[in-house]
Amino acid sequence: MSKPITEFIEKYYLHFNSAALVDASKGYVAHLKDGGKMMITLAGAMSTAEIGKILAEMIRQDKVDIISCTGANLEEDLMNLVAHSHYERVPHYRDLTAQDEWALLERGLNRVTDTCIPEEEAFRRLQKHIVEIWKDAEAKGERYFPHEYMYKMLLSGVLEQYYEIPKENSWMLAAAEKNLPIVVPGWEDSTMGNIFSSYCIKGKLQASTVKSGIEYMMYLADWYPKNSGGKGVGFFQVGGGIAGDFPICVVPMLYQDMEMTGIPFWSYFCQISDSTTSYGSYSGAVPNEKITWGKLDIHTPKYIVESDATICAPLMFSYILENS
Repeated sequence: MSKPITEFIEKYYLHFNSAALVDASKGYVAHLKDGGKMMITLAGAMSTAEIGKILAEMIRQDKVDIISCTGANLEEDLMNLVAHSHYERVPHYRDLTAQDEWALLERGLNRVTDTCIPEEEAFRRLQKHIVEIWKDAEAKGERYFPHEYMYKMLLSGVLEQYYEIPKENSWMLAAAEKNLPIVVPGWEDSTMGNIFSSYCIKGKLQASTVKSGIEYMMYLADWYPKNSGGKGVGFFQVGGGIAGDFPICVVPMLYQDMEMTGIPFWSYFCQISDSTTSYGSYSGAVPNEKITWGKLDIHTPKYIVESDATICAPLMFSYILENS
């Protein structure tokens, strides 16, 4: 079997962050081969960076068992799916003036570093359909999590008319087809969350129609003990922020606050981050700090790749797919 990524990084990635990348990838593969499960957390704008091209295959091949992501990553994969041809890349973004930025706003282009998301074709296309799904659930007295509403929209087929990329490049579609567990802490801090809030303010929807972050923690607290037997559950963190902070806390919550016994620590930990350690920086903290919070064990394999996740994650996922 050809393993071009494996051969390349094992030949050239020998020291410092490149060696950490290889070690962490091998650790991920070993964890899966020993029967372990894995959570992947997505922060930043990884969906707009089109991580779906490789993450979707990880999902299809059962290399990830649960995802924690920001509301932005949840929706931006779908925005790319339905509006890709309308995106604009701005490679010279560092040179933009305030007037240049205003001109983008007036054209309905929302900039994420070097990539502009088109409001009309991305935000409003999703809004048109998700609002109807929210209203239908409320009329039936039903309540769902944010990702479950997205799954319903995807699986209904209403978005297929807009598809502008191969559907196999959408990690959300792959997740929906497998009904992959997802937790989305802080979903309110997203475009769809803002839109839902506006409908609640206008009295057209009830806030309770979408399940809350507290309920996501309760959901995770039920999922974790049921899936942490044997080799246990690993934690692969892409970036920092709430996508990682929220789910990793389920372990100390279960045994400290719930006073449950026999709750295992996360059994593998890797973070790809360009955050630096500073006063109070959680994203930049070394993994050993998590031992003091009851999240990781002394013997948990721990890796940190201090680099850009848009560069490292595709390489690591490719290595994992080639070797497990």
